[in-house]
Amino acid sequence: MKTSPNKITLNLKNDEIVSVKGFIAPIEHTLSHFHIEWDALANLRVAEPEKDYPTSVFQSFLPPEPVSVGECWQIEEAGVTELLRQLHPNPKLIKIDIDTDDPRGLWGCLRAYNDKFADITFRIHAAFNFADGTLTPSQFKGNLIIDRGKNKVTFFKMYVPEGTVNLDITWKKYKDQPYRSTDAGLCPQIELRSGIENEMQNADFTEAITQKEAEQALILRFYEIAQINWVPPEKAVELAEEQMKLIHVISIDGPLHDESC
Repeated sequence: MKTSPNKITLNLKNDEIVSVKGFIAPIEHTLSHFHIEWDALANLRVAEPEKDYPTSVFQSFLPPEPVSVGECWQIEEAGVTELLRQLHPNPKLIKIDIDTDDPRGLWGCLRAYNDKFADITFRIHAAFNFADGTLTPSQFKGNLIIDRGKNKVTFFKMYVPEGTVNLDITWKKYKDQPYRSTDAGLCPQIELRSGIENEMQNADFTEAITQKEAEQALILRFYEIAQINWVPPEKAVELAEEQMKLIHVISIDGPLHDESC
């Protein structure tokens, strides 16, 4: 996927207020039943169901320079951390090391724009710290839609995507032991939201890429393994026979492209 040579500048008015609603549903499942045995998980609730923010918080998501469709940039930490505190009082941003010199944890990508709107897709990695453990969602993904004429936030959604497993957990279950026990599980909703999304659904864009393409551009900023051209097992067998090559099989118990396990 190539970026467009046409660049746009994105800004927000400082005097606007954005109201954001927060949601955390009860954890449905953990492999070792931590969501039942550990009070911090059994009683996990959103810290503030609704909160007003100055627009400067969302300015953190915008690129510091003009960008083109498909181009990615690093998001500033301050605004993201403030938003995460609406979900839990003690969040911690995670640095994903794609190499040792350039730790990365927050990225945005311009997905689409026209004269009225701009749609930013983003991906963030963060954890929630407790006194005796940590809850690490697989990722936070979402979209920020900007009204370019009014320089205001039209829609914002940041959430943990569903999956068979979308949480990684460490817990100092045994107080007299130095180590922490680990678990993984599923929470159906961890989300921050503002505005109505359907305003963009039928928009004609000057330039755009698909949501899937934008998310793929972001995942490549975090995980080198995403560069591999994965194929189903039956296709791998077919290719091995055609190319007269051996297949090296590795069994893993979680995904390679997020932090859920």
